[in-house]
Amino acid sequence: MSRVQLALRVPDLAASIAFYAKLFGTEPAKLRDGYANFVVTEPPLKLVLVEGTAGEATSLDHLGVEVETTEAVHAATARLAEAGMATVEENDTTCCYALQDKVWVHGPGQEPWEVYVVKADADSLARHQGSVCCDTSVTTDTAAGESVAAGGCC
Repeated sequence: MSRVQLALRVPDLAASIAFYAKLFGTEPAKLRDGYANFVVTEPPLKLVLVEGTAGEATSLDHLGVEVETTEAVHAATARLAEAGMATVEENDTTCCYALQDKVWVHGPGQEPWEVYVVKADADSLARHQGSVCCDTSVTTDTAAGESVAAGGCC
């Protein structure tokens, strides 16, 4: 089964955890320093909360599609590239407390999307050097030849 992921950067992590636990009727599946994620059964959703700056409004961090296998990530990479979309692949990257394989693309408004598989839990929010995940300073070239921030943290 695959599911859509919505990652939000929230100013008050504790209040957001309480709100989304009530909204979806479930507790977080993973809680770490500055991070929580919910695995919502109905509707199928992976909701990720990343602690942002106090006093700022909640904002979209990134969007994603969680798949079950690395092969599904590779199939998505091929399909997206064949459709003319610029892709950025990351294999065995540690990001947001998980070891993942993923591919990044951007929507027309430069919103970052990832197709990813979680291979194992990790002890760190951080990613390896040069990773797109969690680093809005990394840029990629779009199919239109523009340079955009890859951004996002799962």
